[in-house]
Amino acid sequence: MKTFRLYGVRLLVALLLTLAAYNASGSSGSEAGATWTSRTSQGNPLFGVAYVNGLFVAVGGYSNSWSSAGVILTSPDGVSWTQRTLGGQPLLGVAYGNGLFVAVGAKGTILTSPDGVAWTLRNSGTSKDLLGVAYGNGLFVAVGDGGAILTSRDAVNWTARTAGTSNTLFGVAYGNGLFVAVGSHPDPLSFASVILTSPDGVTWTAQTSGTGNRLNGVAYGNGTFVAVGNFGTILTSPDGASWTQRTSGTSNWLRGVAHGNGLFVAVGEGGIILTSP
Repeated sequence: MKTFRLYGVRLLVALLLTLAAYNASGSSGSEAGATWTSRTSQGNPLFGVAYVNGLFVAVGGYSNSWSSAGVILTSPDGVSWTQRTLGGQPLLGVAYGNGLFVAVGAKGTILTSPDGVAWTLRNSGTSKDLLGVAYGNGLFVAVGDGGAILTSRDAVNWTARTAGTSNTLFGVAYGNGLFVAVGSHPDPLSFASVILTSPDGVTWTAQTSGTGNRLNGVAYGNGTFVAVGNFGTILTSPDGASWTQRTSGTSNWLRGVAHGNGLFVAVGEGGIILTSP
């Protein structure tokens, strides 16, 4: 059974909560990401978080040789957290759209909820691990192992799409009318990156990244896609097709990136946090 390691994701959860809280409160962007406070939730790793309408939903779980379970937590303020469910498979990503939270995870797990409290298991049609999910233009897109790409307009009925790759897709983002998915060969030491783009979630085009390093996360903001990866890799693109490598100032592996309140924040190994306006 696969063991899901936590690659700086607690920090990614924290940054997403902080950015969402700043957006919700209308605070200025000058201090965003500058001050961090540890909050108590529970002992299991957390891999993703979403925020909407005054509610944070964080997802995670664990998997080892003996057992596995997913966990869902909710909070109205990012400080006090309530555990909603513990069971099933580890949950590795969550997004909100069309009035629903959608959580994805190991062995094709997809859960939906209108309020973050009551969750319904959906049939994904795949047993592959789903590692990320995004919502845009009325469509949910989930990505994962073996080039898995699933789409749904209602989060209930899911359709498998052809990615044109068997490599692992670790993350997906939507912006400016385009979905961008990133990943690599599943071997963490592999020097192979993958970038796919799609205007509709159905037809996907492979793009040239310009790097041989693994890409672990992607975000969109301020008219720019930002992808991050191993050995401090940071790439930017205005259109998902032409990518420029940026100097990160670190050789640490970067595991996630998010955008909020005019700020990009990337996190990774060794607890590193990088910010860019």
